[in-house]
Amino acid sequence: MAGEFELIDRITEGLTVGDDVILGVGDDAAVLAPSGNIVVTTDMLIENVHFRRAWSPARAIGRKAVAVNVSDVEAMGARPSAVVVALAFPKELDQDWVAEFEAGAVEECRRAEVSLVGGDLSSSAHIAITVTAIGDLDGRPAVTRAGARAGDIVAVCGRLGWAGAGLAALQRGFGSPKEVVAEQLTPSVPYGQGVVAARAGATAMLDVSDGLLADLGHIAERSHVLIDVDSTLLEIPDAVQRVAAATGRPALGFVLAGGEDHALAATFPADGALPEGWRRVGSVRDGSGIIVDGAPFDGSLGWDHFAQR
Repeated sequence: MAGEFELIDRITEGLTVGDDVILGVGDDAAVLAPSGNIVVTTDMLIENVHFRRAWSPARAIGRKAVAVNVSDVEAMGARPSAVVVALAFPKELDQDWVAEFEAGAVEECRRAEVSLVGGDLSSSAHIAITVTAIGDLDGRPAVTRAGARAGDIVAVCGRLGWAGAGLAALQRGFGSPKEVVAEQLTPSVPYGQGVVAARAGATAMLDVSDGLLADLGHIAERSHVLIDVDSTLLEIPDAVQRVAAATGRPALGFVLAGGEDHALAATFPADGALPEGWRRVGSVRDGSGIIVDGAPFDGSLGWDHFAQR
């Protein structure tokens, strides 16, 4: 097993950084030069909670670790700038796994147009990953969860229900439909659309990580409004319908409450045009809470780490 610093050298060899990175890997900290206020977010991925090695190749885990964090930067209307990655793993873990994880993280950084500027390595009984992502608002105000107003429309950008259907398939021992399984292993974050939404006048925004209804409920709570989701406006892909038929679960449930989508959901003024790639799924009203088709939803609203086991 290579030593810590040898591993760090291998992981960081050949990294490229963006124009806003003054000093990247090699010192005690990186140095960035943002043009506006910065946003910072961090997230953990724990083995057998957020991923299983039996299901996920190391490269997919590396990609996912970056994707789910950069998605939170997008959700604030910021331009993703840099990430740092901390990885803890058992001493007996094959070094090829670590190399593939690193390759996946670097690949996703390129997709997201974000610079990998540092991190940490440690030993642990189980694999644990912490990624901190930094974004630049470029002089714009952040788009928070608290700005939705009665009369706004609700729209989403990205895939809904795919990841939840993929998880259900994996839990049943299936490796297909391949498109939803792949989405569970590595989400397709709509990179760049957070800034697009902010420039188009989004009044509130977040990424859909716990389920569409659960996350829109956060906007409703913070904005002191009622959000009504119109199920007739939701797309239910064929692959999701096939998983629903195989598992005996309602297909609409995956779309409304599947979780781990990492699509973006936002509210926009009704008198403006939605940006390209965004689709309307509901409306904002006076009141409080979240409803579907004008009535309370009879089912799970999404994932809660501490309420579900």
